[in-house]
Amino acid sequence: MRNLLARTRSFSPAAQLLMVNQLAINLAFYMLMPYLAAHLAGDLGLAAWTVGLVLGVRNLSQQGMFLIGGTIADRYGYKAPILAGCLLRTGGFALLGWADTLPALIAASAATGFAGALFNPAVRAYLAAEAGGRRVDAFATFNVYYQAGMLLGPVVGLALLAADFRAVCTTAALIFAALSALQSRALPTRQAPTPHPTATRTDVAPSIWSQWRQVASNRPFLLFSAAMTGSYVLTFQVYLLLPLAADAALGAHGTKATSGLFVVSAAVAVAGQLRLTDWAKRRLTPHQALVTGLSAMGAAFIPLTLAPAHSPTAQLAALAASVAALAAAGAVVYPFEMDAVVALSGNSLLATHYGLYNTVSGLGITLGNLALGALWDATHPTAPWLVWTTLALTGAACATAVTALSRTGRLPTPTPQPATA
Repeated sequence: MRNLLARTRSFSPAAQLLMVNQLAINLAFYMLMPYLAAHLAGDLGLAAWTVGLVLGVRNLSQQGMFLIGGTIADRYGYKAPILAGCLLRTGGFALLGWADTLPALIAASAATGFAGALFNPAVRAYLAAEAGGRRVDAFATFNVYYQAGMLLGPVVGLALLAADFRAVCTTAALIFAALSALQSRALPTRQAPTPHPTATRTDVAPSIWSQWRQVASNRPFLLFSAAMTGSYVLTFQVYLLLPLAADAALGAHGTKATSGLFVVSAAVAVAGQLRLTDWAKRRLTPHQALVTGLSAMGAAFIPLTLAPAHSPTAQLAALAASVAALAAAGAVVYPFEMDAVVALSGNSLLATHYGLYNTVSGLGITLGNLALGALWDATHPTAPWLVWTTLALTGAACATAVTALSRTGRLPTPTPQPATA
């Protein structure tokens, strides 16, 4: 904890505020979202397809609008979309707790999703600009706060559910209202940087279409986005295949095991992020860190290929080992991945690059989950090892693709990062 606080204080006040904001954002989000489906189906009695529609609208309005959020940040500055996103999520969360009609629920769900699309690219671009030459350290520290919010949110939400779901939504809305007020007063206004000292904002992006053309014509960035998509598919299996495997192995106890897996994942990231980043900076180049982390993400699924299917204890141990390894490997990848996006953008239209990057990864998650879900249905319970082997090969393929980009010169070498004291 002292190391985290010292690392946090080493950044500017604006960067510190962005990190604490992310802790609160994830705290509020994850105290509500894990219990939304049960509220819709149980308290409101909605049909399963309706629950799926409400949840799907939230995901689509976020993943599909990241590019819009990034574009807004690059044109109007980083503070405006961050503040607008927090205000929008304040209203959306409040409405989710009190709405009982489908149109109102869809509107609330769309608002919460679009809010994330507004502030996520802007926060990352702001942090990258604020950190300067210490971007890797900044993103590593940022991820600790991000994961801590994910760890604490479900616990706080479960405690508030003792009252009712409205108490959860109201508390989450109040957190976002407080964040809105805090950022309005304390977060400095910051414009997107121009690529050259003599360039004007009009020279950089005279229109939205020109912003998008500039990003879409950045071939190395697009190739890197495609190469990294598989890593997001791997990470998402904490929400899809690993819970399915827990249910299959443990039956009625699968839900409790899944909750434990979430705790393990977040706890490993919180405890190990700074140490793993410091280790990678000492031993590896940025490109080697990406390749090492991606390879380890794929290898994280190997224990599941070896665990005896007839032994619940062995299956549970393999699940825990896989989740812990996946979280640790992801912690190695994340700060260098975010720094690579900055380098590939040429420090121009950074938020728009982040927006498109998130949109590409969201599309990859959707397509990957469809394919993996079909493979699970086809192979379980006779040959579940095929699913885990496919995931391991996905990590290897991502690592191979990044290696190829590096060797062909499509990944620029980031500015050397200063060592952490």
